[in-house]
Amino acid sequence: MAGPINWLRQIAAVTRFGLMSMPQRRGSVAAAAFGIAGVVAVLISVLSIAAGFRRVMTASGAPDAALVLRSGADSEMVSGLMREDTRIIADAPGVARTPEGPLASAELFVIINLPKLSTGSDANVPLRGIERPALKVRDRVRIVEGRMFDWGTNEVIVGLGAAREFAGLRVGDRLTVGRNTWPVVGIFTAGGATAESEIWSDATVLQAAYNRGDSFQSVFVKLKSPEAFTEFKDALTSDPRLEAQVLRQSDYYAEQSTMVTKLVTTLGFLIAFLMAIGAMFGALNTMYSSVSARTREIATLRALGFGTGAVVVSVMLESVVLALAGGTLGAVASYFAFNGFRAATMNWQSFSQVTFALAVTPQLLVQGVVWATLIGVVGGLLPALRAARLPIAAALREL
Repeated sequence: MAGPINWLRQIAAVTRFGLMSMPQRRGSVAAAAFGIAGVVAVLISVLSIAAGFRRVMTASGAPDAALVLRSGADSEMVSGLMREDTRIIADAPGVARTPEGPLASAELFVIINLPKLSTGSDANVPLRGIERPALKVRDRVRIVEGRMFDWGTNEVIVGLGAAREFAGLRVGDRLTVGRNTWPVVGIFTAGGATAESEIWSDATVLQAAYNRGDSFQSVFVKLKSPEAFTEFKDALTSDPRLEAQVLRQSDYYAEQSTMVTKLVTTLGFLIAFLMAIGAMFGALNTMYSSVSARTREIATLRALGFGTGAVVVSVMLESVVLALAGGTLGAVASYFAFNGFRAATMNWQSFSQVTFALAVTPQLLVQGVVWATLIGVVGGLLPALRAARLPIAAALREL
């Protein structure tokens, strides 16, 4: 036991000397630490976009919620269902029911252009026509300002995210689309789901405004239970009167988030990797400076019996401590700067904007610190090996 204990004491002694000498090298130490902090902050901030987008998409599908589209359609934009189709869907087994009828809402989905409040540039915003059961199908919808629109009128309600992001969507505003004017009478939340990026109106009124006849694009359904999905799906897909595909809403929105999250994650890691190369050189320079400044000290310790292994590990630990300090700084800065920051991006499946809050999750913070640690390990490896190979006699002649 004496051997390992003595070796650990050697590591602790050499590491302590190295850390105590940092104030003498504060310029290079600060440069390396802030470089690593920048890498971590950029990585976390970019990945928080993907995390926030994924969160809002996954919040859009309850376990007992299903979506019906035309067979072969990969989004509502390219789907089409007639009134008779929607009646068959609403009457299918597995659909939850109330005294007022089945909880199935046949819906219309159109895109309108509105200016962003932040830039003034036009963006695609979803305008959705709903039926009366929609508020029970999506049971997390709550009116937080104003009131629900009156059925059979041009009135609309607006998701909270859309109201924050786009111009002309506050209660009392009048939304002009083509030759039609839609008074905004309410703002709603939907538990953080994509519905908060949309504008809602009466489907019948929207059909007339866009000359859609009696057609719809999707049917949103609340099931009796999550287990009823199979029964519901089998009944519709085997019905010869229909050409429909049945999806769990959670699966549908998860698939829609895939393209954006993959793109953002790939770009985030690429940018962070390129920045990490620069930060690594900064750490190398700092640790080489540390070794050079302590040449005589290291040689003296080795002459006194300190092993090369203890010297290597101590220099590596010093580099890792420096990296962890920078990584922690970057992680904390990114959390306070970006967590909850509101943004909007294009959902390439529906070609419409989705508003969401950036999410700096604990997993991202840990990921950032791990990156910082790797930079410290790589940045400290070569200087550590140089310190271990210092010729003792030559270094002592400098005393």
